[in-house]
Amino acid sequence: QVQLVESGGGLVQAGGSLRLSCAASGSRFPINVMGWYRQAPGKQREFVASIVRGNSANYADSVKARFTIARDDADRTVYLQMNSLKSEDTAVYYCRFTADYGMNYWGKGTLVTVSS
Repeated sequence: QVQLVESGGGLVQAGGSLRLSCAASGSRFPINVMGWYRQAPGKQREFVASIVRGNSANYADSVKARFTIARDDADRTVYLQMNSLKSEDTAVYYCRFTADYGMNYWGKGTLVTVSS
């Protein structure tokens, strides 16, 4: 059994910063990709950022230069540093780990609310 638990969400004013974390527990597995997705009210879930083993990262255009993703393989944790937050960043943020064998594991999400 694998569980991913996000933390670090909350309420922040526009222009502020938050740092999200997502840690895996339970059965150990080789993690290829760690990523963050988000779902705003009334919208579909969308890609935010991902980082592969070796630390090559990708970002959605909407968050480039504001968000930074990082991973700690020893602790099986992924982080998302979010700076210069905007009201449109308000969403539930989900982490997703992709195993070497292709299975995806999702967290239950953490709410980020940016007030303008």
